[in-house]
Amino acid sequence: MSRKRAAPFLRSVRAEALPARGWPWELPAVRALEAGLDLDAPVVMFCGDNGSGKSTIVEALAAELGINVEGGSRNFRFATRETEAPLAEHLVLTRRAGPRPVDSFFLRAETYYNVATEVERLGGPLDGYGGFSPHDRSHGEGFLDLVANRFRPGGLYLLDEPESALSVHGCLALLEVVVRLSGAGAQFIVATHSPVLLACPGALRYETGEDGIAPVDYDDAGPVRLTRGFLADPQQFLHHLLADD
Repeated sequence: MSRKRAAPFLRSVRAEALPARGWPWELPAVRALEAGLDLDAPVVMFCGDNGSGKSTIVEALAAELGINVEGGSRNFRFATRETEAPLAEHLVLTRRAGPRPVDSFFLRAETYYNVATEVERLGGPLDGYGGFSPHDRSHGEGFLDLVANRFRPGGLYLLDEPESALSVHGCLALLEVVVRLSGAGAQFIVATHSPVLLACPGALRYETGEDGIAPVDYDDAGPVRLTRGFLADPQQFLHHLLADD
């Protein structure tokens, strides 16, 4: 008899009592959280243009869950500079009834150097990093070492633009881990521009933009449409891009 997979840990998020003015309160994607957002899937993907709010939302989820916003787990307490938006203070999370995740980690490309430095400072075992200090590996290798050795079934993992550190081959390697672990009870919440990562089977995909947050099919997602358009005819694409006004 097959064992029933546990429901995703995070079921939904809602924002309340948001200030009316300033950043990030005026972002349409942030305002859209007042109506509530379904997160009830093993893999939730956010895509959208730069500055549309997808990373702000993932960061706020990490903060509300008690995970270090510069990256790492709940046990990482370092901070180099407080730049995160106070959105977390306004979030109401609906969690599943039952056990907590066996592990949680916030992996963000822009601050992984700081995480690597903290790993060295703590001086503990490096099994979760493939036996290497992340500083002794390339950016992408360090990312994949962590994902392959630290992430496990039943965990909760938030990823902010992980493709920034990865080649296309690296994105495929990450996608394989996401698919395999999400099928074994892990939940992933990812902000990404990568058409490769957005292709994750069964993912709940959202696009952030001027209209707020909306579900989006893979073929209609901005990164997919733009990448396909460019690859179909790079010269024509560049002609329009570089044409004189």
